[in-house]
Amino acid sequence: MSATRFTYLGPEGTFTEAALRTLPEAATRELVPMVSVPAALDAVRNGEAAAALVPIENSVEGGVTATLDELASGEPLMIYREVLLPIAFALLVRPGTRLSEIKTVTGHPVAQPQVRNWLRTHLPEAVWESAASNADGARLVQEGRFDAAFAGEFAAATYGLEALVTEIHDAENAETRFVLVGRPARPAAPTGADKTSVVLWLGDDHPGALLELLQEFAVRGVNLMLIQSRPTGAGIGNYCFAVDAEGHISDRRVGEALMGLKRICPQVRFLGSYPRAGVVVEDVLPLRRGTSDQAFTAASDWLARAQDGRA
Repeated sequence: MSATRFTYLGPEGTFTEAALRTLPEAATRELVPMVSVPAALDAVRNGEAAAALVPIENSVEGGVTATLDELASGEPLMIYREVLLPIAFALLVRPGTRLSEIKTVTGHPVAQPQVRNWLRTHLPEAVWESAASNADGARLVQEGRFDAAFAGEFAAATYGLEALVTEIHDAENAETRFVLVGRPARPAAPTGADKTSVVLWLGDDHPGALLELLQEFAVRGVNLMLIQSRPTGAGIGNYCFAVDAEGHISDRRVGEALMGLKRICPQVRFLGSYPRAGVVVEDVLPLRRGTSDQAFTAASDWLARAQDGRA
């Protein structure tokens, strides 16, 4: 395995590359752009890279389905950390292009919902076609295949373009969440401000099936931060669920919730426990009564005494 190489969703100039470069360890690694999320993750699976950074969630559009589906299928991988990156787009054009001359635009499919209103107002006649990434859209503009691309302003220099308009976003404070993914190993020690990600499969379709999954978290006081259904490919109505929960697998409330899910689900895929980006321990809300490790230990001790006739 190449311990010195990180892959990411390329080509050069993507928001993913910008997010990766915020990690201190990126300064000592070879950063290799890949053509797609599956290609970036497969490089980790086959030992060509130690880790890959890929987008997984956007505050406007929701989950990045390519990443969720890849993590739910194939050889298991594990999330080791996350990065939050504020997102604002620039309209990149070949030098000298005027706004009135733009007839075709491109960008990553996730970008379109974030600039839809701006397009409707400023370029109502422009035709949108999706690109593999925002940076790839910039490359296509460089080659003359489109008039403009929505990408990060930092991509302009890479592709010999200029930013005709900057700070484009329909939603204020838009962010994209990225995850650093590697091969499975023991999770890092808990920090007190952690997140645990899993994928859950329903055993069968019946009234309250999803509620049964959620109750395993709820009765133990585990707060959910994301739940998204994804088709399994086994036919209409067959779904798995990607779930992010507050806490670390070593926390009793989280560990026991996962054990409960393992009892009732035909398959549970653990995707990792890792520090929450931008959150420190002081920001974490106090645990509800009866959900701390100490409360679980006390209850377990009481049960042992009761079984021994000493309760």
